[in-house]
Amino acid sequence: MTGYIRSDLLIGEVLTGSHQQYMKKIYSAANLMEAQIMLDLLGHVGIQARLFNENAQGGLGEIPFTHAYPEVWLINERDLERAQAVVSKYETLPVETGVVFCPACGEENPRNFQLCWHCSAGLESALSQESLI
Repeated sequence: MTGYIRSDLLIGEVLTGSHQQYMKKIYSAANLMEAQIMLDLLGHVGIQARLFNENAQGGLGEIPFTHAYPEVWLINERDLERAQAVVSKYETLPVETGVVFCPACGEENPRNFQLCWHCSAGLESALSQESLI
């Protein structure tokens, strides 16, 4: 794929023909895990996106740190509004702190977990009972 970067828009020619593919940067993450979470959130609502700069953090010191941030790029412009809504919702979610205990095995889990890390049991019942207290 050949192309050039203009601001946050990548325009490239696909080598299989004269078809042009437009991609727009939708999210810059602080780390690779956060970028993967965003990629997964977009995928769950049927929005195609790609992850760039997966391995760029190894070049820190050689390239500016702002060029090493993992980035999520939108593949189809028609998904832009829905993707922006997903990003906005993610950025405004409250940070969950605290712990919850698994009703099946009693193991302590971070409050934002949905499954117990130890036995894979669902934590929904423990969270719902905790909210009743």
